Amino acid sequence: MDTEPVDAAPAQAFPRAMLRQRWEDLTFLHWAVAPELVAPMLPAGTRPDTLDGHTYVGLIGFRMVGLGLGRGPGVPYFGTFWETNVRLYSVDGTGRRAVVFRSLDASRLVPVLVARVTLGLPYLWSAMRLDRDGDRRTYRCRRRWPGPAGATSRMVVRVGAPIAEPTPLEHFVTARWGLHTRAYGRTLHLPNWHPRWPLHRAELLHLDDELVSAAGLPAPAGPPASVLYSPGVPVRFGPPVTLRRPARPS
Repeated sequence: MDTEPVDAAPAQAFPRAMLRQRWEDLTFLHWAVAPELVAPMLPAGTRPDTLDGHTYVGLIGFRMVGLGLGRGPGVPYFGTFWETNVRLYSVDGTGRRAVVFRSLDASRLVPVLVARVTLGLPYLWSAMRLDRDGDRRTYRCRRRWPGPAGATSRMVVRVGAPIAEPTPLEHFVTARWGLHTRAYGRTLHLPNWHPRWPLHRAELLHLDDELVSAAGLPAPAGPPASVLYSPGVPVRFGPPVTLRRPARPS
């Protein structure tokens, strides 16, 4: 099966939204990693997605705003929180590109519990904050529950100019229209849609991170291959679809 193209602005692929939300003040850090290193960490039925022979580990900090069901209003208080995730890049047997989360630290406990129970997503409860100072953004995270409790992350970036035409790598790590997860013995694909990312160049000023290594990945060594910022986009999620096992040869 051919892998779908990297499309920065596809049409919405599902008829109705199961969830909606807005992602704001996002910083994306990415490091190249060997595909064979992360392959055992991906859900059954998926494999590492690659660009020029490399796949990537992402550390992304942002603010979740107005999380709600369908067309209803955002959930008061619990629907808005800070999040920092560690993610990998996957492709399944039908050619769908997606992300796989190794961890998702969030500052509200109730969404953490709901996501863990319903979709098997590795959400964790953490104390988090974002400080803005002109063009500087400082993201802080300290994990509360479950372990490893006390794992921390602090990243500081300077937001630069808007990007008129992203590079192939910048498209590869941001133009993602679904996630793969393993829940209750099944691998699921959960599609999403949002407008094309408004991306900015960014400069990493400081990074002191334990979340990547806590997710079972090598700690970042050297500067990231990509540093990006986005003011944000509105997002919709469609219903999850179970990945079918490939047919056995007759």
